[in-house]
Amino acid sequence: MSLVGKNAPDFSAKAVINGSEIVDNFTLSQFKGKYTVLWFYPLDFTFVCPTELHAFQAKLAQFEAKNIQVVACSVDSWFSHAAWLNTPKEQGGIQGVQYPIVSDFNKQITNDYGILCEDVSASYRGLFLIDKEGVVRHETVNDLPLGRNVDEVLRMVDALQFHEKNGEVCPANWKEGEQAMSATADGVKTYLSGENREKVPA
Repeated sequence: MSLVGKNAPDFSAKAVINGSEIVDNFTLSQFKGKYTVLWFYPLDFTFVCPTELHAFQAKLAQFEAKNIQVVACSVDSWFSHAAWLNTPKEQGGIQGVQYPIVSDFNKQITNDYGILCEDVSASYRGLFLIDKEGVVRHETVNDLPLGRNVDEVLRMVDALQFHEKNGEVCPANWKEGEQAMSATADGVKTYLSGENREKVPA
């Protein structure tokens, strides 16, 4: 069942932050008042997963500029996270990743977010965009072989923040700086009849 529109399940767990520091009681609720991108990956020392971890790190400054806290999570132990963080990128590691990585060792968080893949006893590639009040506003869940597009996550952040600031809604393929529309019959008519815009399929 989708969590969109519901309060994001809080948790307290061990996590590795700043690439090496282990904290015992890392919570989601500590970020209330800012936006959070909480995303799950299946397992440490695997294949698609390090590409995603590095991809989020590469865009971390953009997330931070938008008041977004990025948090990753998997069912591995904090020791495994720390070991992987100490493994160089050219050896398949995630050395250089600075945002928090949560250890969901008992799989409670993964279960609470409804993304446990029972076949491998690990999480699917779930992602949850949580607003400043702690409400889930966007979620995606990918099967294990399918890596995410971090630019699309940033686009959804832009769309949410634009809507909150301006009250307008964001049409298909909207990007920051493009025309949005009012959520009315006249608004959609105006948008669809506009010039200098790619035609929207019927």
